[in-house]
Amino acid sequence: MSLMFDAFWRAVAYCVHPRVIGLSILPLVMMVVLSFGLGYFFWEPAVAGVTAWFEAFELVQAFLSWLDRVGLGTLRTVFAPLVVLVLATPAIVVLCLLLVSLFMTPAMVDLVARRRFGALERRQGGSLLASVLWSTGSTALALVALVLSVPAWFIPPLVLILPPLIWGWLTYRVFTYDALSEHATAEERRTLMRRHRSSLLVMGVLSGYVGAAPSLLWASGAMFIALAPLLVPIAIWVYTLVFAFASLWFAHYCLAALERLRQEPIVAPVEVVDAPAAAPASASEPPPLPPPL
Repeated sequence: MSLMFDAFWRAVAYCVHPRVIGLSILPLVMMVVLSFGLGYFFWEPAVAGVTAWFEAFELVQAFLSWLDRVGLGTLRTVFAPLVVLVLATPAIVVLCLLLVSLFMTPAMVDLVARRRFGALERRQGGSLLASVLWSTGSTALALVALVLSVPAWFIPPLVLILPPLIWGWLTYRVFTYDALSEHATAEERRTLMRRHRSSLLVMGVLSGYVGAAPSLLWASGAMFIALAPLLVPIAIWVYTLVFAFASLWFAHYCLAALERLRQEPIVAPVEVVDAPAAAPASASEPPPLPPPL
């Protein structure tokens, strides 16, 4: 636990490092351009499709009629855009995480290693291709889990629990591998992930919950839906900073854990040496005397 808190405060301090701030610009610009491009071409068709989909369900229409009766009829106009934003948020979060992992994490791990772990040997237990395959596989599993959990999002408590948990699991998988790929061997990486799985998962889930904070804006009222073109870039910026911090947190934790692992004494296996067999009696020796009568 002390290792986790020590890595946390170090990651907070590193977030204001000029190099880290500069590294965050590229993923941010890429995500903003991508979100505006997709919004320009697909926002209105997506809202129209969700509206038509809701009109086919009597339960949804009954809910909207209830909003009219209680004086909240204005929410009818923002209900479909809200659903589109909620459904698009996981994709935005996953893309931010992958972009940070690809464009920021290697440089930040190198920064942490040079400033704090200069004597730690780089054993090249991973590669860029292996990292991409690992991240892709983990992302595919997370997306499947997100899709399967979508029906539960309409239950208010679960929408605040399930997505951050899934994002946290993905964060733990991706950033742990990236933090250790340069310095640890495959065996060392597996050992650390096995020993520290609970702590690493807690770090990932906490990062997931912090990253989910911008999503609460969409549930705060119609004003925030109307300001979506302005708030989406801000949300993306927050996601980028959160995942940059998470990457630094995992880098400090994993490299410190690797350093401790290599400082552990190596216990050599104890070899059991069989006792030598009794030498046969020499032919020149006289035979033993018989016992006295």
